[in-house]
Amino acid sequence: SGRGAGGAGWIGMQSAVFLAVRHGGRMERGGRRRSEPEEADKGRMKRTIIKDWKTRLSYFLQNSSNSNKRKCKKAGKHCNYFRPSPEEAQLWSEAFDELLANKYGLAAFRAFLKSEFCEENIEFWLACEDFKKTKSPQKLTSKAKKIYNDFIEKEAPKEINIDFQTKNMIAQNIQEATHTCFSAAQKRVYSLMENNSYPRFLESEFYQELCKKAPISRATQGT
Repeated sequence: SGRGAGGAGWIGMQSAVFLAVRHGGRMERGGRRRSEPEEADKGRMKRTIIKDWKTRLSYFLQNSSNSNKRKCKKAGKHCNYFRPSPEEAQLWSEAFDELLANKYGLAAFRAFLKSEFCEENIEFWLACEDFKKTKSPQKLTSKAKKIYNDFIEKEAPKEINIDFQTKNMIAQNIQEATHTCFSAAQKRVYSLMENNSYPRFLESEFYQELCKKAPISRATQGT
């Protein structure tokens, strides 16, 4: 049946590219090297995936820009996010926090997690960061319940992968919400991203493209 063919095609294409990267530019089947036509196909798949990443990234950057528009107006600042220099992008590989602290890097990582169908992890982490900055007790309680409903409870729309004990503890703690309600769960999700998704992001075609030194684009940036 043709049901889900588009999604399956995208997933298969992406898996092929990641396998190609891990095999040092070679895709082996039955111990044989790829033929030249296959290499050409691989190149086309890489370009397609990078193009898709750029589309996703534009979407996340646009959303970030819109959500921060009022804050920037009050502060008299511009909220445009520019492509980082290769040197700046390379800094993201030094530490996970370096990536999360950079607006463009964070948006790129979110786009990557979306492509892996696990964007709920970064969304939960960001919700916790916002929650910890909340000063009003009333808002703290309402935000705690929303985070619980969105990410924690069984069958939640963006349910994260944490153990039953931690979920139980959160359910009890949000009755009298404090800034530490989600601390254990946030640490768990941070560790999952740092140890699993982050290394894969650094190996991705999109990140490798950002780190490449391209004289033409650098000259364009200088104008």
